[in-house]
Amino acid sequence: MDRPGLTPERLTRAGAELADEVGFDQVTVSALARRFDVKVPSLYSHLKNSQDLRIRIALFALNELADRVADAVAGRAGRDALAAFADAYRDYAREHPGRYAAARLRLDPETAAASPGVRHAQMARAILRGYGLDEPDATHAVRMLGSVFHGYVSLELAGGFEHSAPNALESWEWIVDSLDAVLRNRSTR
Repeated sequence: MDRPGLTPERLTRAGAELADEVGFDQVTVSALARRFDVKVPSLYSHLKNSQDLRIRIALFALNELADRVADAVAGRAGRDALAAFADAYRDYAREHPGRYAAARLRLDPETAAASPGVRHAQMARAILRGYGLDEPDATHAVRMLGSVFHGYVSLELAGGFEHSAPNALESWEWIVDSLDAVLRNRSTR
């Protein structure tokens, strides 16, 4: 019998919250059952297994992040759009480290193709159109932005910039300015 109020959506949201609290790698169906004070088997009418839960959390996080980025870049172009995209990405990772880790989960090709991750690439490409990049430069630029943002955020979340000057925000702004300069220089217009 299903416990009233338990749905896949509610379990996914609770799993995302748990990921932020204890780390994405610690999220399991068992941990989620403890959170709801229910027996593990009662969750299996809503979830297949821990991997199903992890995928649901990843898709939830990707969607949440895509919504945040879309709101941030709306009506912006050029460096302003690039900075808004970058800041939304960094802010999300800092506010939701477990969800951010979930968004990095490797998905099977079919799930990935239908995931909100596609929106991320589309938004990055929309920003890059403002720089006039043709292929293959546009694809290289999407990969560069993802690599730089993820690399910086990962180092920052791991405490890599805590004890050095200048502060992390100054470096972040310098990086965004540098990316803008590189993209303007690569422009085919």
